[in-house]
Amino acid sequence: MPNPQRSGSRTFLLALLLACAPVAMAGKPGNAPVRIDPLEASMAGEFALQGGQLPEAARHYLDAARAAQDPVLAERATRIALLADQDALARDAFGVWQALAPQSSADARMVAASLALRAGQKTAARRELRALLTADKGWQEALAALAGAVGKQPKLVVAMLGEIVDRGELPDQLQAWLGFGGLAQRLEQPKLVDRIVQQVVARFPGEPRVALLRAQLLREGGKLAEARVALAGLEEPARLSPPLRWALAGEYEALGDAGKAAQVLAFGAQDDAAYARRAALLDKAGDKAGLAALYDELKRGATSPNPMRRLLLGQLAELLQRYDEALGWYANVPGQQAQGMARLRAANVLHAMGRSAQAYEDLHAIQSDAAVDDDAHRDGYLLEAELRQKDKDAAGEQDAYARGLAALPDNPELLYARALMWERQDRIGKAEADLRRLLVIEPDNVAALNALGYTLADRTDRYREALELIDRARVAEPGNAAIIDSYGWVLFKLGKARAALDHLRHAYALQEDPDIASHLGQVLWALGQKDEARHYFDAARKLDPDNRSLQRAMQETGA
Repeated sequence: MPNPQRSGSRTFLLALLLACAPVAMAGKPGNAPVRIDPLEASMAGEFALQGGQLPEAARHYLDAARAAQDPVLAERATRIALLADQDALARDAFGVWQALAPQSSADARMVAASLALRAGQKTAARRELRALLTADKGWQEALAALAGAVGKQPKLVVAMLGEIVDRGELPDQLQAWLGFGGLAQRLEQPKLVDRIVQQVVARFPGEPRVALLRAQLLREGGKLAEARVALAGLEEPARLSPPLRWALAGEYEALGDAGKAAQVLAFGAQDDAAYARRAALLDKAGDKAGLAALYDELKRGATSPNPMRRLLLGQLAELLQRYDEALGWYANVPGQQAQGMARLRAANVLHAMGRSAQAYEDLHAIQSDAAVDDDAHRDGYLLEAELRQKDKDAAGEQDAYARGLAALPDNPELLYARALMWERQDRIGKAEADLRRLLVIEPDNVAALNALGYTLADRTDRYREALELIDRARVAEPGNAAIIDSYGWVLFKLGKARAALDHLRHAYALQEDPDIASHLGQVLWALGQKDEARHYFDAARKLDPDNRSLQRAMQETGA
């Protein structure tokens, strides 16, 4: 992840910094030199970026970096060029970046490793990866560099992974082994996965998390029943270890069993974090009785002025549709920071009660209140947009996002949410522009990678580009049902229906979702398995009769 203070600078701040910068002279021999104004070049890069023209944006930012002798602009040009898959341009920009800021930061080494891997330069890639792996938490950057080169040099990535594992170059941190094991699983290298598991067992003898690793790898390989067997033996140890309890609950949730995850978290002493997570899991499982029991349990200890406890009680009352009780809890939340959250939740309750005008009035007050923090400001705009969507007020929803991004420029959450709105409104160019802008700010944002890849696969014919984006997301979160669904869907669009079917079945096994069910039905229909296809269309209809993927599938298949 880039440092947001360096790579996410506001345009107006760049303008201030560049106003006094020198003007570069460039030109071909025998011709009059061309003057490059760094401010104009950076503005041109910004406009190209907003338009989704990444190669052009990278070239403009590189011109600005050279003219202003600014390493921050050179880094920005490098990252945009990598995102645009313009390796030659990325190498040029990286050269300027390193000439202007020659110290070897972790970010710079990650880019160097990625460029070497993508170019097939084994010796240089090995050198940069080893340097990263000896740094504190450098394994994360090394893993990101390897993952980023999978699309271009899969064999070299496998070779580098094998070397790192066999030479014992990973640190004695279980999370590092989990990450590299996940990448080996994603690359379908079972022998390498086995070697990783063997090393983990040797390095962490008697460690229950080793069983978690095995369960995770089984889950990511689609062996869900075997994964459950591996987890079953961890319930007793989890009663004595809160970290293990949380990890075990996370694995059960990843397997699609939110109810079991909530049951595991109920072991042992409880704190506000455990109560909140149990509430979310019970809601996800649709367990109203469990929510009511938890609400009653928490009410018995609500006499002290605990802000988070009262917030949680309000949310539980909301989930149980006890709206007057929810408003009462929110009105009595102490503490300025918690009160911002309580005001947002109260606005949501008012809207649910049919008091929309008051809800919007309260949200506008939050948006203009200088006493609340940036998160509350942002959430005020996000919640207003969500409620406007529920009211089928498209113009109001757009206005909420526009005002939010004017007040909080380049806010990742607002950009992502607005991109989803544009896609829903069939304005695909605008959705792509917002997602690409977000990926420049946060190149490893998995949600944005998956959203852009899926949008290109579903709404355009740019399937190869979509596949590269989805592959990057899959490497980061190989067990994510939404990403597995996107991957299956782009395979179907590429004419690989039978390969797509396995991945879509896997995704649906992890999460019963109307989009996944609709995609699965459409692929089965294309393969001539129409009775089974109708089964999944019916399942999607039960989950969400108005689902847009289902509606498109019905139109395209005539089912």
